[in-house]
Amino acid sequence: MKHIFNEGSDKNKPTLLLLHGTGGTENDLLPLAEMIDSTASVLSVRGNVTENGMPRFFRRLAEGVFDEEDLIFRTKELYEFLDQAAQDYGFDRDNIVAIGYSNGANIAGSLLFHYKNALKGAILHHPMVPRRGVDLPELENTPVFIGAGDNDPICSPKETVDLEKLLSEANANVQLHWESQGHQLTKGEVEQAAKWYQTYYG
Repeated sequence: MKHIFNEGSDKNKPTLLLLHGTGGTENDLLPLAEMIDSTASVLSVRGNVTENGMPRFFRRLAEGVFDEEDLIFRTKELYEFLDQAAQDYGFDRDNIVAIGYSNGANIAGSLLFHYKNALKGAILHHPMVPRRGVDLPELENTPVFIGAGDNDPICSPKETVDLEKLLSEANANVQLHWESQGHQLTKGEVEQAAKWYQTYYG
């Protein structure tokens, strides 16, 4: 998978896995990583799927309707890529915190839904429920921050509340933060995510 790896100054910190939104690239969320933890290593990945020329992490059938088969395949592909990247770059595979926005948050959520210990934690900006009607792995003590818009036209508040419930039922430690800026990723939301991160990994 096309990616950037920047080694951080503090090897004890988690490696930040950056996952862009639809139409983004591996460069998009680098400023976000700087705001969350400027000392951590960063692995920023570009999605392997394109939709009308726009990079994504998995296919969709329509707005808000995921291609489940492709989602499962691409989640496995990303999971295996993380295994390989940890070997190639010498970071701790068991100490990865994902930071995803929109489509990137959905693939990060899918990692949590499908694989036990895929991530040490996750910051999900405007995510949806990756799949419904599936049993999640045990996520005990996995911290998850969800940033959402109470007027988000793409990801409804109900979607957010459902995701929080599903993750909490799998024993993840979920913190939900609401903004009123639609689907936009705001500075205030990132600042709250940074504060949350410091609580667990500072």
